[in-house]
Amino acid sequence: MTALVEPARLGTPFTRPRSRRPDRRRWQDGPTPASLADLVALTREVAAEVSAREAAGHRAVEVDPASRWSRRLHADDHLDVWLVSWVTDQGAELHDHGGSLGALTVIRGALTEWRWTAGAEDDGTCPAEELPARGPGLRRRVLDTGRSAAFGLGHVHDVTNRAVATAVSVHAYSPPLSAMSFYDVGAGVLRRTRSELVAPGQAPA
Repeated sequence: MTALVEPARLGTPFTRPRSRRPDRRRWQDGPTPASLADLVALTREVAAEVSAREAAGHRAVEVDPASRWSRRLHADDHLDVWLVSWVTDQGAELHDHGGSLGALTVIRGALTEWRWTAGAEDDGTCPAEELPARGPGLRRRVLDTGRSAAFGLGHVHDVTNRAVATAVSVHAYSPPLSAMSFYDVGAGVLRRTRSELVAPGQAPA
């Protein structure tokens, strides 16, 4: 399949660091000229293109019942974009993205995300779909078709297809993933179990 994301289309959104507040240029999303909003917008654009190709009869996605299938659509020094399919119960264990920002958009199906929170910031703002919990722990949200999610530095989560139908999603990471840590939770405490380097071109966990 021809890459869906052309480098020329990425130049404009990633030409300067982004700031949460225009009067404080140092307050950025992370160590990349792409913002979280950029990555969400990009995954939504690529998701729409994948859907259009499939509607036109072009096969863009494959399914592997043994393990998650993935294909890298774009790679450069600042950005990786991946297309991923998930059959029922396929998922990724609890992990972070090292020094990379990330975003995903669900093209079809639904993905369930469990994300770690220390509690204080989220107790009053958890969406109704998340478990009614307080304090540190894992919060659940379901990302249905068309939903997007962004992952800032320090975001720890796992993602699984809990539904019967196959799920398909687009993921973007900036800078490209180079390391990930994996975690376990016990008695309300998040513990890192191991860290791994991610080789260039290696599919995200």
